[in-house]
Amino acid sequence: MPIPSHVILTIPSENSSFKIDETTLTDAVKEKKLEKLQQIGGVNRVASSLETSLDSGINGGAEDIARRREAFGSNTYKKPPSKSFFYFVVEAFKDLTILILLGCAALSLGFGIKENGLKDGWYDGGSIFVAVFLVIAVSAISNYRQNRQFDILSKVSNNIQIDVIRGGRRQQISIFDIVVGDIVCLKIGDQVPADGLFLDGHSLQIDESSMTGESDHVEVNSKPNPFLISGTKVVDGYARILVTSVGMNTTWGQMMSQLTGDNNEQTPLQVRLNKLTSAIGKVGLVVALLVLVVLLVRYFTGNTKDENGSTEFNGSSTTSNDIINAVVGIVAAAVTIVVVAIPEGLPLAVTLTLAYSMKRMMADQAMVRKLSACETMGSATTICTDKTGTLTLNQMKVTKFWLGKETMDEASSSISSFVVNLIHQGVSLNTTRSVYRGSSGSGFEFSGSPTEKAILSWAVLEMKMDIEEMKRNFTILFVEAFNSQKKKSGVLIKKKEDNTVYVHWKGAAEMILAMCSSYYDASGVMKDLNEEERMEFKKIIQGIAASSLRCIAFAHKQVAETEEEDVKEKKKLEGENLTLLGLVGIKDPCRPGVKKAVEDCRHAGVNIKMITGDNVFTARAIATECGILRPDQDMDSGAVVEGEEFRNYTPEERMEKVEKICVMARSSPFDKLLMVQCLKQKGHVVAVTGDGTNDAPALKEADIGLSMGIQGTEVAKGSSDIVILDDKFASVATVLKWGRCVYTNIQKFIQFQLTVNVAALVINFVTAIFAGKALLTIPKLLSVNLIMDTLGALALATEKPTEELMKKPPVGRTEPLITNFMWRNLLGQALYQITVLLTLQFKGESIFGVTEAVNDTLIFNTSVFCQVFNEFNARKLQKKNVFKDIHKNKLFFCIVGMIIVLQVLTVEFLKRFTGTERLNWGQWGACIAMAAVSWPIGWIIKCIPVPERPIFSYLKRKECT
Repeated sequence: MPIPSHVILTIPSENSSFKIDETTLTDAVKEKKLEKLQQIGGVNRVASSLETSLDSGINGGAEDIARRREAFGSNTYKKPPSKSFFYFVVEAFKDLTILILLGCAALSLGFGIKENGLKDGWYDGGSIFVAVFLVIAVSAISNYRQNRQFDILSKVSNNIQIDVIRGGRRQQISIFDIVVGDIVCLKIGDQVPADGLFLDGHSLQIDESSMTGESDHVEVNSKPNPFLISGTKVVDGYARILVTSVGMNTTWGQMMSQLTGDNNEQTPLQVRLNKLTSAIGKVGLVVALLVLVVLLVRYFTGNTKDENGSTEFNGSSTTSNDIINAVVGIVAAAVTIVVVAIPEGLPLAVTLTLAYSMKRMMADQAMVRKLSACETMGSATTICTDKTGTLTLNQMKVTKFWLGKETMDEASSSISSFVVNLIHQGVSLNTTRSVYRGSSGSGFEFSGSPTEKAILSWAVLEMKMDIEEMKRNFTILFVEAFNSQKKKSGVLIKKKEDNTVYVHWKGAAEMILAMCSSYYDASGVMKDLNEEERMEFKKIIQGIAASSLRCIAFAHKQVAETEEEDVKEKKKLEGENLTLLGLVGIKDPCRPGVKKAVEDCRHAGVNIKMITGDNVFTARAIATECGILRPDQDMDSGAVVEGEEFRNYTPEERMEKVEKICVMARSSPFDKLLMVQCLKQKGHVVAVTGDGTNDAPALKEADIGLSMGIQGTEVAKGSSDIVILDDKFASVATVLKWGRCVYTNIQKFIQFQLTVNVAALVINFVTAIFAGKALLTIPKLLSVNLIMDTLGALALATEKPTEELMKKPPVGRTEPLITNFMWRNLLGQALYQITVLLTLQFKGESIFGVTEAVNDTLIFNTSVFCQVFNEFNARKLQKKNVFKDIHKNKLFFCIVGMIIVLQVLTVEFLKRFTGTERLNWGQWGACIAMAAVSWPIGWIIKCIPVPERPIFSYLKRKECT
């Protein structure tokens, strides 16, 4: 950058100890004005003013960090306030059912006080008000807690780790800890953490679409455009940048502070449940209108009698007050039908299940970014997984070194110094990573990806490479950075001593070999690489790969000095007629437990496909070791393919072969996307793991995108639904288990809830028509709903995953939410409850020799205990033994105990609110005994076979015919 003829000196504010004005610096970068930057002295003057060394960064001590935060602020932004508890209370009041109930409560309260005076007349209406407010409180508390849970998860997902240089040492810190003056190291896939200026780097391409909306990538370099904006993404190359603005002083910070952060996402299951609730509500409304009409006709035709046996309506002799009271009672009876029909507990059950599962999955190393992924994962039929770091430990070490056609077991002393020097050049200068050694003579620290660290460690410790000396003796002219598409990286360097120019390449062994026309042997003699020699090298590479080693090759070539200008113009390095320097085999052991996790998924009916960029022989060896591939499966069986082969199939061939493929080697991100699309077209529910920037399309296309928390780039994480925090495949299998658990728990509650609703709807309809009043009054119904919907949902939502879940086939896309097994169970239990309660309604007084009030209490009590016992039945949808593993869920017992305690309190002490009478021990025993019969009935019902084909599919078939 040219030195300006004049420099504008801005006097810093009195509070700042730095020799630069924050506003001037911030504006220069925000506006991307090169003239303004030159006026304040350019990048070097800015670094000097910020007391930053271009080599070793800032001091990084606690006092230095505090001083910078005080002068320039912290890298955080103001968040809009979270929704208060009052907001969720107001939202709960907007529910139509709640509004209807409040209207009924108001009418009941008004007429009750008018009829019986304030002292005794407020009980009916007041009890409805209390029950409604309890329902509102439970709903508001649940939604408020879920919102808080999302806030916590948001903080965790936004806490990105960034590489910085402080005190000469490269280290990882939280994005929130970055300060002005920091030197940040960026690579492909990173998010730019703050506004800054380009210091050095190569081929840096930035995606600014999140800020500008423009899809074209922007090249950033030292002269025309050294400006980097917070929130943008690195799509190619690497660089070191100088941070100039953080937090609210960046455009990103200001934009983020304006976002409301609403979490109104509805999962597919919630949408389906809302439709189900709406459909049942419409049935209830029709039944309620029918009841309303029948009761009004009975009343006004003189067919109803009061408590004394007198006709209630006697034409003109009946007072208007009596008519109004009677009509309000009839409307209230109709409203109870609507209340009883709407399964308002279903949305709450889903919310509780998802919130509980998300919390537990976090403890199992899986952070859910999208709610829908929780339930969708339960339906997964295929998992496409990466190899490195997911199936393997990602703890790489060079274990083999080949020079020419010989393996080098000894250290570098037996190798020609000329060849060793070339290898040092190829390793130290063709890398984005660094080696740090403390001044006290402590051991080396290697930064970078596991592959880079393995190669650097080998070169420094085994080949005695001095990376700093190499950097002093050579100038880097151009870099082609590594990405998963190219599978190689190259660098153009100039030797300072004699200005000779070299190109060095490093990457996948067979790709580098194809670029070579000669090779060095151990003594430094260059030999031609004819076809016979090339075949020998291919066999060596295959042998290395067959030993489960990743094979990396190094090659170089001396080029003319004019090559520098050609490269800068073409932006492409020379890649022909290279000389092969050597091959290294890198061992990456399989993770402990990965074979069992693969077997578990297989037993669960889920296909595992390994998609890797590795050599086909390495891929096959690792897949066999992990249990994805059987030893007898090979490329001829179609189980193993290369990405290029899969890509070149016709669409028909791909669709025919895609399900047979177990391993895809040498694949590009496009191949992964293509496989996901084919599998989805075949009807599979596909989960995909990914860690690279180029994996983003496949992660978005998949039904469930699983990004890696350790090796994953921020672009990959942003495109995924779930982040696997420890990168382990075993955690992917755990997510699958939790997904099935979520889906099954919701099915359990649906069965439980609909049993309550069907039984109560039929009972209230029959009693309203034949007895002139609803058997279960509004206070009683609300009490049942409060106990059953909230606590019942919580009891079933907290069932933990069992091994049993992994022995069932996946649900897939077409399976109905309410299965034939569920219909059988809920209709059987509902029929029993209807029979018992209607028998008590019409014959209970004579059977037990009790008054009408006590009989009504017996009916109410038996109804509640039927639900308590049915809660146990709902634990297992198909298994007859409903008590299996029940001792492992202590919370279930606590909740059931709480329901029983609340019911005892309601019956024995809340007489005025619910209209109940106290019961003696015998009557309590009778209620419990009648309810307990639901256990043997549940066992008998599960003996009845049901067709596998969904019931409603027969109706659709008849409609079609």
